[in-house]
Amino acid sequence: RFAPELPETDLRLRPAPAVSWDAMAPDKWVYNFGDGSAEGREEMKDCLGDKGANLAQMAVIGLPVPPGFTLATGVCAHFYEHGRTFPAGLRDQVAEALALMESRTGQRFGDPHRPLFVSVRSGARASMPGMMDTVLNLGLNDLTVEGLARRSGDRRFAFDSYRRFVQMYADVVLGLDLAPFERLLERAKRRCGVKMDYELPAKELEVLVASYKARVFDELDREFPEEPEEQLWGAIGAVFGSWMNQRAQTYRRLHEIPASWGTAVNVQAMVFGNMGSDCATGVAFTRNPAIGVNEFYGEWLINAQGEDVVAGIRTPQELTRAARLAHGADSELPSLEEAMPEIFQELEGVRRKLEEHFRDMQDIEFTIQRGKLYMLQTRTGKRTTPAALRVAVDMAKEGLISKQEAVMRLKPESLDQLLHPMLDPAAPKSVVAKGLPASPGAACGKVVFTADEAERLGNEGEAVLLVRIETSPEDIHGIHAAKGILTTRGGMTSHAAVVARGMGRPCVSGAGGVRVDYAAKALYIDDLMVRSGDMLTIDGGTGEVMLGEVPTVPPQLSGDFGTIMAWADELRRMRVRANAETPTDARAALRFGADGIGLVRTEHMFFEGDRIVAMREMILALDEAGRRAACAKLLKMQRDDLIELFLIMDGSPVTVRLLDPPLHEFLPHTEQEMASVAAAAKLPIERVRRRAAELQEANPMLGHRGCRLAITYPEICEMQARAVFEAAVEAGKRSASKRAPIAEVMVPLVATVQEIEILKEVIETTAQRVQEEQGAKLMYRIGTMIELPRAALMAGAIASTTEFFSFGTNDLTQTTWGLSRDDAGGFLPEYKAKGIVSGDPFVSLDQEGVGELIRIAAERGRAVRPGLKLGICGEHGGDPASIHFCERVGLDYVSCSPFRVPIARLAAAQAAVRAGEDRKAAADSSRASPPVGGA
Repeated sequence: RFAPELPETDLRLRPAPAVSWDAMAPDKWVYNFGDGSAEGREEMKDCLGDKGANLAQMAVIGLPVPPGFTLATGVCAHFYEHGRTFPAGLRDQVAEALALMESRTGQRFGDPHRPLFVSVRSGARASMPGMMDTVLNLGLNDLTVEGLARRSGDRRFAFDSYRRFVQMYADVVLGLDLAPFERLLERAKRRCGVKMDYELPAKELEVLVASYKARVFDELDREFPEEPEEQLWGAIGAVFGSWMNQRAQTYRRLHEIPASWGTAVNVQAMVFGNMGSDCATGVAFTRNPAIGVNEFYGEWLINAQGEDVVAGIRTPQELTRAARLAHGADSELPSLEEAMPEIFQELEGVRRKLEEHFRDMQDIEFTIQRGKLYMLQTRTGKRTTPAALRVAVDMAKEGLISKQEAVMRLKPESLDQLLHPMLDPAAPKSVVAKGLPASPGAACGKVVFTADEAERLGNEGEAVLLVRIETSPEDIHGIHAAKGILTTRGGMTSHAAVVARGMGRPCVSGAGGVRVDYAAKALYIDDLMVRSGDMLTIDGGTGEVMLGEVPTVPPQLSGDFGTIMAWADELRRMRVRANAETPTDARAALRFGADGIGLVRTEHMFFEGDRIVAMREMILALDEAGRRAACAKLLKMQRDDLIELFLIMDGSPVTVRLLDPPLHEFLPHTEQEMASVAAAAKLPIERVRRRAAELQEANPMLGHRGCRLAITYPEICEMQARAVFEAAVEAGKRSASKRAPIAEVMVPLVATVQEIEILKEVIETTAQRVQEEQGAKLMYRIGTMIELPRAALMAGAIASTTEFFSFGTNDLTQTTWGLSRDDAGGFLPEYKAKGIVSGDPFVSLDQEGVGELIRIAAERGRAVRPGLKLGICGEHGGDPASIHFCERVGLDYVSCSPFRVPIARLAAAQAAVRAGEDRKAAADSSRASPPVGGA
């Protein structure tokens, strides 16, 4: 009830999908765990959330987990569906669970002599680090704090915990600004002449708690809640409320997590890492999340609580001795391995047990209280793409997972991080500071100091580097917009590091030599000042911070990348081609594993220099003779380009689309452009000007283009067919491998079978002439691009005279939706916000509408020609969700831009595996169904 108010549009969730777990009774909302048993299991993430399911599983497999209970995600759905109220029976179930926790711990909630304290944490089924709220030390009040002081024998610790609780509760539950509390804390430290929170004496902490509570009264005109049960329900409501806070909504949008999932809430007995020198807290990964090496990786702090590590308030110590030596950490700050060797060995055993059980790299949180280890969380660890590749390959080689599982573990889109430039090692660079290499990769951009500024400039197309003292979950939108992140505080497991790795952003954290002054919008490194807007470069692999912009070089792909790609190729059914019309693009496509070229946009070959003049000369010609004269100039250019493409692809198919230019893209507009065309065609400029005016169209995208241009002027089709076939013959002669080129001629924008019949005759006649002239045998196919709804519906008739269809999904989307791709950005965001569309149909295929036309065309085409080859060549060819659709429909290939070829290869493999699983499930279901009818 004390959670911050939310906008009206945020108050309702769609009903959560039904959870089918046998353990979940219709009115069961609470699940207990602890003492080696649990009512939940790891498979119950839909019900218990990721954290709750994993806490239950850790308890079951015998790890030291403080007892607690989980409020199911269904409570969250009810909370939003019923005006932020809880379901009937929940309070009774929580009371029963709390009583069980008391019996397991030997403590009582609210008892001043043996007080039980709890943490209240969120836990959605997908990990959302730091995006929702947490309350620690709950149950503290003026009576129980004395009980904690007596039992611990440390009054300073007890009031430090109380101070933390009041501050956290005021922020998370009561919705108060933290800044006044921080100012009170800073004043207390100045009075005592200390720098660190943990140096404050007990008496000063007692005064600080009273000051905090007075601040609450001043702000709210009511006392800070003393009753533990009131505290508990306030925290539970606030954590459920945080599912709809702005940072959580932003994170879900960026990671495509449905709002309907909701979050669970975990209530767990507190263990304290800030009780003294034999207490500690830490965060660790079972493998290195930056590079994937099989080494224990993490950080810890002695005499601290968990938020001290992840918030970057104190720069933590290394987990292992090797890491301490590698990072040059201060020798006075020992690693956990050195300071508490027995605990470290126990933690090593936990690490091995977790990996063996969950069969993936884990991100764990632990607390040491009075020399005893407790596990507070495990979840699948977020990692960089290089690390994901390394972990998947290593685990497959270790026998933990299969090759197929390794391929399925990876997100195809994440491969994009590997395919872009890195810093040139030979380039001069001015290194001015060094921090921790928190997330690899190089980033250069204008320095900004706020997340809002990073988002604003990023949306304007600027490359920005977000510089913060430390990041918080509220910075999520700025981290996403920035090219890289630099922080002056925090370690390798700080918020900035974890979120940056998950998003693939380079990050340098804990750069202690950098001082940030937000008010001055500047950072200082000794005597050097860098202002907002100045350029900096960071290297997240080395931790270096450099002045200015450092040159880059092409990426060097690791052996793990090649291994995963080889395993993916073994699994996939569909071929992956590239859209390419330049030798550079074709070589890149081949380097990334393309099986051929699926689209050569021949008009793109004529946009530069003398070529566009010859193209304009052809378009503006007044008669056939003029067009043939211009075509003769274009023929050599086109033939030479195609020879090189055929040679590069060396026997793999090359699909050449006939000219498909909307005329407005080629018409001359300026006097200088018209003069160039007039001179080349030896015509008066006035005739050129008049002809250009005659060819202007009201709607060029649906005008005189594609096959319509070739039907009207067949000499253009004849020239292009000759260029294709002569290039194929010449490439065959030059080929070192002697592999014959496979030429596929594609006719664009067909709507009727008559169009393809007319142009097919021109193409075949030209092919025959070239074979006779050259004394060569050509390997070629003639097909069409399906990019109009009518063509999809007439696919049966069109297939009778063609050998392949390539779905041009860019134009098919435009013509199906009646939507201009260039103008849709003005209103599609509003459509998405209002739930009219789930995403941009030009980015991911509209499977219900455009997809249905593809399905119809595929079925009708193959009914007439069973061996009809089918593919897509729009931008959707590199989108994983669209590729999964193509697999289900039975297409033979997808074609995408060269740099998306690896993404498409991996997505095609995953689609084939999932399709096989679906077929098996359907077959099993069919066998399990009872026969219809009587005996």
